[in-house]
Amino acid sequence: MESRFKIVGQDVPRTDAEVKARGKALYTDDMKLPGMLHGQILRSPLAHARIKHIDTRRALGLPGVKAVITGQDTPKIKYGNWRLFPDTQDEYPLAVDKVRFIGDEVAAVAAIDRDTAEEAMELIEVEYEELPAVFDVDLSIKPGAPVIHDYCPTNISVNRKIKYGDVEKGFAESDYVREDIFNTHSVSHAYLEPCSALAQVDLDGRITLWTSTQVPYIVQCLLASTLNMRENDIRVIKPFVGGGFGGKMELRAWEFCAAFLARQTGCPVKFTLTREEEFITGRRRHPMKIYSKVGFRKDGTLVAKDLKIQLDGGAYNAMGPTATFLCGNFGAMLYRYPNYRFHGEHIYTNKPPASAMRGFGAPQSLYATEIQMNMAAEELGIDPIDLRLKNAQVSGDEIPDVATISSSGFIDCIKAVAEMSDWKEKRKSLPAGRGIGIGCYSFISGGVFNWFNTQYPFSAAEVRVFSDGTAHLLTMASDIGQGSDTVLKQILAEELGLKMGDIRMTSADTSMTPQADLGSWGSRVTLMAGNAVIDAAKKIKEPLFGAVSARFNLNVIHDIECVNGRVQSKSRPDYGLTFGEAVAMVQKANRGEPLVARGSYTPRGKGLVTPAFGFGAQVAEVDVDKETGLVEVKHMWTAHDCGTVINPRSVEGQLAGSIQMGLGYALSEQFVMDGGKTLNTNFVDYKMPTASDMPPSELFHVETYEPEGPMGAKEAGEGLASPTAPAISDAVYHATGYRCMDLPITPEKILRNLKKNK
Repeated sequence: MESRFKIVGQDVPRTDAEVKARGKALYTDDMKLPGMLHGQILRSPLAHARIKHIDTRRALGLPGVKAVITGQDTPKIKYGNWRLFPDTQDEYPLAVDKVRFIGDEVAAVAAIDRDTAEEAMELIEVEYEELPAVFDVDLSIKPGAPVIHDYCPTNISVNRKIKYGDVEKGFAESDYVREDIFNTHSVSHAYLEPCSALAQVDLDGRITLWTSTQVPYIVQCLLASTLNMRENDIRVIKPFVGGGFGGKMELRAWEFCAAFLARQTGCPVKFTLTREEEFITGRRRHPMKIYSKVGFRKDGTLVAKDLKIQLDGGAYNAMGPTATFLCGNFGAMLYRYPNYRFHGEHIYTNKPPASAMRGFGAPQSLYATEIQMNMAAEELGIDPIDLRLKNAQVSGDEIPDVATISSSGFIDCIKAVAEMSDWKEKRKSLPAGRGIGIGCYSFISGGVFNWFNTQYPFSAAEVRVFSDGTAHLLTMASDIGQGSDTVLKQILAEELGLKMGDIRMTSADTSMTPQADLGSWGSRVTLMAGNAVIDAAKKIKEPLFGAVSARFNLNVIHDIECVNGRVQSKSRPDYGLTFGEAVAMVQKANRGEPLVARGSYTPRGKGLVTPAFGFGAQVAEVDVDKETGLVEVKHMWTAHDCGTVINPRSVEGQLAGSIQMGLGYALSEQFVMDGGKTLNTNFVDYKMPTASDMPPSELFHVETYEPEGPMGAKEAGEGLASPTAPAISDAVYHATGYRCMDLPITPEKILRNLKKNK
């Protein structure tokens, strides 16, 4: 079927592709300003201790050191999960009273170069009173456990509950009930660009911060709060960002320290983390202990689900309160559960804080969901594909108190991967040591969080058009490598009938772009920022259509379109003007007034957490060496529903990245910890899959039309992070009989199970 679009749906190269390929992209650490100082952070060597005294005199006396600060020098204002759950904010930029994990930030130095700053850091003397520490959630919530935060004597910082239907009645009416415990582990975002921040103060005392972030507006808000400054006295600029995956969506200590020390010294100050610091102190995916009970009728129909999840949050809440809520929502998605109950607990331990990571609770929650579906299918004697088809969510299904699913291609996705992989034949005929397995997902298209009150819309865009036929798009949306700048330009070019080269774009600068957009997370940018761009474009077209209608005496404005650089009648294309001529006519009629429009989007009343849902299914085929336990993924098949595909090449890039992260999550990546200390702090010891580990894969787009999405589009960025691990896990079981209930799937676990079964 021929597309009704000219630019949307095309493999448009990313607008930043050439500059990145040539090594010309400017990241924060590449930036240098006259008189710039270099910062270093002193970190705690202890997992839990009171700070009795800090002596900075020797460090301050070192030649080249310009300033040293501790928590006592700061305004001592806590920050955390921004405005969503303000009562859970529990973190100081620099520790004030206690340190709570190995790597906790204690003091900061600004010096003329990095070597001097590192030497000064070693001269700071800290007297600690070591306290008992706890590194396990079960021990942390036991009576008498060490209290990590005084306000929270139980160490359970957050309780979240969801309930609908009658769960107990549902289980009583079930023919088959199974109850299982799953454990998922912590992994690193492993973005290639370490975090970096550079701050400068102008003559009026205003701060400009360049930082590697996913959320420039959120950083502006929280930095203003922690510095006791007005929001608009701080400007945050996001340069190129070398990946984030959720690990750069909060205010962090080095951003605060750069700004504070710049204000104190009058000089620009830059902090850049080492890879070791990233592994030791960077945010992580939440480890979770998942208790899941599900009930079925004998024909495979789901009747009830009872889900309890304990999240190991580490030393601070960070984005954990949101993750605690979301993993319960993900537990109710994908399949129809007439009766559902969820209880989530976010628990403090003396480990590095866990926070948002690609999927934000879905990879953990859906791992349990998918493995239980496969276990139930086997027990009920039903093919795993057929069990999913029977229970799959479809358009019009309602998740009580959450949303109604307006578009779902899930069933088509399941059928597509079954056909692509030759599932029915391979499931029964693969040789020993070879297995095939399935995993599925559903994911939100933009975090709505309709309890989150803000004076600004959730997303906004400004469009300026000019008489030379060009346009300027301004948006706070943050491209962190996922290609959103290209997608938003495609949407605007399609709407205004322009070429990509006709559009200039300014993004993620809080002093220039519209002061609204909550950042890149929750797969929200295409849907939310895209809708804001369309809203602005429509407001631009109104006066253009009016001018062309008047010029050619056309009575029906609806007959006018923007196409191929022209504003013209659809039925009489010769009745029209070039885009630039139409802009000039409007400006002349308005005495030279610039033609500017601002659009916005806030999905009020469109669901509690999301206005739309993406869906997909994935099949993995693996070889397992029964002598070594090594797993080789031979092939991946994926079918997904992201609504209208705006840029197929970008979507395929998202898939490849998701499979890479899923491979590591399933098979190799894990932190090696000893008493709260991270031991594997480089890419040699942290086993992340490389390009040579990537299996051949096939992708099928199941195109639906999402009414709430821009031109029918919805998410394609995070949902795909969830099905890879359960698909591989199911394939390993099919090949060996080993069912992994505690990720990752290691050779040792496989061999131990094979030996046991012998």
